Amino acid sequence: MAIEVDTKDCTALSDTEMEEMAQISTHGGAVEYTVGLISKQAGEWVLATQVRDNGRLMAYSFFTLERVGGTPAILIGLASVKRHSRRSTALRAMVSDQLRRAVLAFPDEDVLVGAMMAEPAAYEAYSSLDSVVPRPGYRASGEDRAWGRRLVKRMGPAGTYADREFRIEGEGSVPLVIDHEALDSESIPEEISELFAGLDPSRGDCLVVHGWAMAEFLEKLAP
Repeated sequence: MAIEVDTKDCTALSDTEMEEMAQISTHGGAVEYTVGLISKQAGEWVLATQVRDNGRLMAYSFFTLERVGGTPAILIGLASVKRHSRRSTALRAMVSDQLRRAVLAFPDEDVLVGAMMAEPAAYEAYSSLDSVVPRPGYRASGEDRAWGRRLVKRMGPAGTYADREFRIEGEGSVPLVIDHEALDSESIPEEISELFAGLDPSRGDCLVVHGWAMAEFLEKLAP
């Protein structure tokens, strides 16, 4: 059976669905997202995407489509991908569905995609985006740093933010990141891994990452 993707309002999530979401992180996830935490996130975010394979939940993500300072944006909150042989396919399907929805919400506009990440494999979620920040070998501009601060203000991660490094030093709470682990860790470019050097996810450390989905690219995804 093909992978199925469904996005719905968070208010429509059932208790059973949220229990399924919690089970993903108890089977090899980098952090554990409890039912209580997931229920809280459902109350704070607008939309939730679920990816299923043969009816079994493979990935999920809380997100919202909104304008940040007038700029169209997809803001991705807590997200998790089950450790499974098709994990990369599930991650791409999840992000693609969110990008397609951005086309309908913001036709003919470039869209910023913002999220937090605590492990290098999560950068795979941004593989189709342009001008990802931070990225190896790139010196962030003042506007890049301003976007980092805007995202921190909007998404409210707990901890101290260093805007030149795009890093959150956590305070012991669970980081609400894109939780994804590569099937083959050796496939991750060393320079991407270096961006995460010194981060401690168990403390709540993470990177604040943004990239751009350009209008020309989004147009190809339009239903």
